[in-house]
Amino acid sequence: QVQLVESGGGLVQAGGSLRLSCAASGRTFSNYAMGWFRQAPGKEREFAATINWSGARTYYADSLKGRFTISRDNVKNTVDLQINSLKPEDTALYYCAASVYSDNGSNTRPGAYAYWGQGTQVTVSS
Repeated sequence: QVQLVESGGGLVQAGGSLRLSCAASGRTFSNYAMGWFRQAPGKEREFAATINWSGARTYYADSLKGRFTISRDNVKNTVDLQINSLKPEDTALYYCAASVYSDNGSNTRPGAYAYWGQGTQVTVSS
């Protein structure tokens, strides 16, 4: 079983930055792709970013490219999401997810990920 615990969310003013972190345990972290999704109230879960097993390949939602950066540390078993120039529409519950594959390529489907954390809330005030 894989456990994922997100942290780093909070209340921030528009234009600010946040760094979300996800700590993974329960299997060999470095073998698998990881992803970040978000879900705003009343909306479907939305893909944000994914990173392959080594960290050499990343893929972002087109609408978030340039402000979001995903990275991973295979020694610490963590995957981070840096969010810059935050906007009120970034307000959502942000989820970390783990794949059963080493590289999810440009697959944005939630179904491509087998394990999920509980989420960390990001609220952006205008």
